[in-house]
Amino acid sequence: MEYWQELLRKSVESKEEIISQFGIKPEVAETLNDFFQTRVNPYYLSLIRHKGDPIWLQCVPDEIELADLDAPDDPLNEDAMSPVPSITHRYPDRVLFLVTSQCSMYCRFCTRKRKVGDSSKISMKYIQQGLDYIAAHPEVRDVILSGGDPLTLTDFMLEKILKGLREIPHVQIIRLGTKIPCVLPQRVTPQLCDMIKKYHPVYVNTHFNHPWECTPEAKQACEMLADAGCPVGNQMVLMKGVNDNAEVVMELMQKLLAMRVRPYYMYQADITKGANHFRTPVKVGLDIMDKLRGWTSGLAIPYYVIDAPGGGGKIPMLPNYVVSHDEKTWVLRNYKYDIYTYPDVVEETPTKAPARKRPIRAPRKKKVFSERTDPGAR
Repeated sequence: MEYWQELLRKSVESKEEIISQFGIKPEVAETLNDFFQTRVNPYYLSLIRHKGDPIWLQCVPDEIELADLDAPDDPLNEDAMSPVPSITHRYPDRVLFLVTSQCSMYCRFCTRKRKVGDSSKISMKYIQQGLDYIAAHPEVRDVILSGGDPLTLTDFMLEKILKGLREIPHVQIIRLGTKIPCVLPQRVTPQLCDMIKKYHPVYVNTHFNHPWECTPEAKQACEMLADAGCPVGNQMVLMKGVNDNAEVVMELMQKLLAMRVRPYYMYQADITKGANHFRTPVKVGLDIMDKLRGWTSGLAIPYYVIDAPGGGGKIPMLPNYVVSHDEKTWVLRNYKYDIYTYPDVVEETPTKAPARKRPIRAPRKKKVFSERTDPGAR
């Protein structure tokens, strides 16, 4: 058994462990576990500094989750876009391929908790159906492996999937959607990286939400993936009490860049059963974006997006930098709220060219056909 598997095996999971480790009331612990299971591995548990801190909030079950059971199970309408159990086909040229139900740590804000942790809903037995679907749809050029977390699979099983995808001619890009570098970086081994190298281009989108998660172990894992040729991007979820202020977000983004991870998305938290206590007003996200732009490198600025309820896809949200404009001028403000006027390019409306007059010519003489000039006379 590899070290990362030993850590996973020692995770806090049972009702008894939840009660003893986190002080959850016994009558609440069982209900919470029935609603959405708990798993906190020893590494991520070690990042907690005090009860209720940003790490605690992400991984420790809370009674407040049970006050929110009327919210939707599937806020992004993924199930309606699943032609086979392992595939979500929302966008024209790419699909989400769910390859495992397991995670190394179950996030309390998970938007897929109706499936995650349930092997009857996300199962290895559906993987061939997913490969067959992708092979039958030549418009699919980009495949995102998700779940659950694809890096909880063994190297052998993950390679079978990567090899199967690379045998489909129209699949150009493979992405791994994984929280492993953040929550169980010990899983990223030289053997894993050597295997992934064989199937490039492979991109990794990981998931750090707070600067405390940027540990030496996480840095090493991200750098190993980058050294293996995987561009690594980060998808942060904006959450109340975790990262809902600009200073925390800026520190996180700058630390990620130092770990060779490119900030990619900052998500508005989805309207999900058991997780709405994490949601912030959209204005909070816009204010954070306003305090990033210009105050730090453009490399450190993610896209702030709302994943539209009902499956409409990601919609970018931006602070308003346009004060006013007309046909000739744009009035803009910068990150310091200084005002600038920018003259626009005014294109002339093309006018219709006047019709050309034909020159007057003398009338041509009519030919008189004779036996010599008339071919029909031969």
